[in-house]
Amino acid sequence: MKLKTTLLLILVAATIGAACVASPPALPSGIVRDPPPDVSDVSLPDAANADRAFTTRAGSGALLLVYFGYTSCPDVCPTTLADLRRAVQRLGDDAGRIDVAMITVDPDRDDAQRLTAYVQSFFDGAHALRTDDAGQLLAAADAFGASYEVSQSEDGDVDVAHSAFLYAVDADGLIRLQWPFGVTSDDLYNDLVRLIEERT
Repeated sequence: MKLKTTLLLILVAATIGAACVASPPALPSGIVRDPPPDVSDVSLPDAANADRAFTTRAGSGALLLVYFGYTSCPDVCPTTLADLRRAVQRLGDDAGRIDVAMITVDPDRDDAQRLTAYVQSFFDGAHALRTDDAGQLLAAADAFGASYEVSQSEDGDVDVAHSAFLYAVDADGLIRLQWPFGVTSDDLYNDLVRLIEERT
């Protein structure tokens, strides 16, 4: 009787183990767009690198995280970048496989120095992308599916509205995942781990 019980327990454990291995991976917290948008042709001046043209493609085996925002943003932009920083810091050695670029939607106020100082206060070596060419900025936003509007009131106050997505771009220039505002740093971390493992 004891032998049968032992064999039964072993069989149950093996079955549970097999089920765990065969279970599908957890779904990402971010949004998967199908087919993934191709942003490999998007190129903007990088104010952090003497306005050299920067193309929105990650390095081999890496990820480029792109964000459209502006430095005067009171809450959404700094919160998103701070949450992303916490997530990337948890990656340890794999943090070196993450590159970050911020594209300003308010280039009239975000000059090269201001934008560079802002984004690099969150990430050393981050790319500060800006252009005074309204058509070039609009084309870049359209490629990502981002939107923005800058308006000025009669008393001179500037109001900026913009979509608040964070985009993960691979080495082919494809958007593999995007996150809306409010996603937690834990969810960002888990998704980044998954994306990095896919490129290992």
